[in-house]
Amino acid sequence: MAKKEEFDFYDKTSLKSYNLDESMRYQLNMLDSLDVFTRKHCENVANLTCRICKYLNCSNKFIVYCTICAYLHDLGKLFIPSNILQKSDRLTPEEYEIMKTHTTIGYNMCMKDLKLRPYAKGALYHHECLDGSGYPNGLTKKDIPIEAQIIKVADEYDAIVSKRQYKSHVNISDTLQILLDESKPIKPNKYGKVNPKILKCLFKVVIDDVEYEIYCVSEYTEYLEQEIARLELIDKFYIEMKNAKSEKKVQFYKNGIDENLKKGETLENYSNVLSEYKVALDIRKKHIDELNNEIKIIKKMKHKI
Repeated sequence: MAKKEEFDFYDKTSLKSYNLDESMRYQLNMLDSLDVFTRKHCENVANLTCRICKYLNCSNKFIVYCTICAYLHDLGKLFIPSNILQKSDRLTPEEYEIMKTHTTIGYNMCMKDLKLRPYAKGALYHHECLDGSGYPNGLTKKDIPIEAQIIKVADEYDAIVSKRQYKSHVNISDTLQILLDESKPIKPNKYGKVNPKILKCLFKVVIDDVEYEIYCVSEYTEYLEQEIARLELIDKFYIEMKNAKSEKKVQFYKNGIDENLKKGETLENYSNVLSEYKVALDIRKKHIDELNNEIKIIKKMKHKI
């Protein structure tokens, strides 16, 4: 049986490097009341925010603060009706207005709790846009806290990724293109919706993740190549055994076969296993080629920011 191939979309950088577990214990408990999807989204956004901050060369103290803000940014969704929060179709204008209130609800929740009060800005401002087209207050760049600008980029990226149900970074450039378009001002001397400097750091994070995925797939590819070599050796021994003229040689090749067969494999099924591994190897090699091509596309896009 093949070794299980594992890949986690957001597992590139450990938040433990900033000792966040201890400092966020209370804040993270607040997420327990959220639905599974929203909680996972908050965790993803916090992960991305932490890593973007690192590329922005922020201090460790600010990284911890900003990451906590990101964990709590959607806390207000706790009070959004589930039929709206979990609706798969496009929201009606009336439903969208209700959804937008999660920013002010989250802000008020944080302000009422002394331990959460320092992180209220993330909840309130993460849907504001630099060009003034966001909500709840329609602020422009000079009035939007930097932590909210960072969270917005991470939040929008993860929202699109989750909606499109990416299982790999192949074609992830399509999502980045949406954000790239939003970073461009519509009018001269005006801002776009998202901060280009922050977006550039997101690109670096995604490139890290694509390279990590290539590493994971390559590790599995090496495993498949080893298994194929083992099974091809069995195949060679089997042919030699059938052509052997003496009992001694027959036994020699049989022993070689037995030593290389793994649990569940037999002389009757090893060739099928070998064929399956070869197909799997071809698929993984093609996948690596696609990921390498994706990195080239993303790097070209990054230069346009």
